Amino acid sequence: METRIQALRKENKVTQNELADAVDVTRQTIISLERGRYKASLVLAHKIAQYFGLAIEDIFVFDQEDENI
Repeated sequence: METRIQALRKENKVTQNELADAVDVTRQTIISLERGRYKASLVLAHKIAQYFGLAIEDIFVFDQEDENI
């Protein structure tokens, strides 16, 4: 799953640590999300979307083919 987290962080001048602290996860989780190695839970996706003031769909790019749907 692709995300726009890294681009949004850079646009808003937010570090990985700052975002991690704001959504109550580790910096490693943010790194994994940005690299596509980890899929966010719905709760985490919601927290990240709220942090940036966007809809979940504006941050997380869901590809039905990649998800075998």
